[in-house]
Amino acid sequence: MELYFWIVIAFLCTYEPIYGYFDYQKFKEKVRIHSGERVKYYKKIMIGLWVPTLFILGLVLFGPITLQDIGIKGVSLHTETLGKWVTYITLGLFAVYTLALIYYLIGSKVSVKMRNEIAKAKQAELEKSKFNDIMPVSKHDKKVWTFVSWTAGITEEIIYRGFLLFALTQLFPDLSIWVILIVSSVLFGLAHTYQGWNNVIRTSIMGLFLALIYISLDSLIPVILFHFLADYIGKIGGSNDEGSD
Repeated sequence: MELYFWIVIAFLCTYEPIYGYFDYQKFKEKVRIHSGERVKYYKKIMIGLWVPTLFILGLVLFGPITLQDIGIKGVSLHTETLGKWVTYITLGLFAVYTLALIYYLIGSKVSVKMRNEIAKAKQAELEKSKFNDIMPVSKHDKKVWTFVSWTAGITEEIIYRGFLLFALTQLFPDLSIWVILIVSSVLFGLAHTYQGWNNVIRTSIMGLFLALIYISLDSLIPVILFHFLADYIGKIGGSNDEGSD
């Protein structure tokens, strides 16, 4: 079983951090000439995420691991691993962040003013970033982006939280849970090297937060929904946004 773990870890250390970085540089050149490249790139992202996910689900299907091992189970409060204070603080931040996302999502649907404000704030942030080319622009982009959001929410959580945390605890049973959390979060951050090193750090921190939520609730399901919602917000705004899907 350890061999399967190392295969996935080797993939995570090379595919997105290395291939994904250089592939994004090619994409940036192409999308400046033809905007249709954006949807093609979205499809490539989804394939790159579903391949390791299906491999992991294959391990579940053939028995080395179970759905419970990778967090596909009911929600229950779990304070033993992180301690009560860390658990409750994590869940408090999780609740606030989730309510804020829902507020902006609903607001963008019912208020043109709020939708425009979100679009302006997003545009200002993207202008400072190194990955604004990837964000959806046309209606078609945004429709496909919904599938990208679901793909990222499901696959990245199964890979980086459910599977990776389990694999690392099995491979290194003597390591502190905090070391394992940091390692998994850094690998998650490195999967976003195309976004620049500042965002690698930010994504690593977000990965740690998502891992804390997962451990606190002892289930990957709410983390998947949260991840999807956070990514889905990215399609709000833009010149071709009509306020509908």
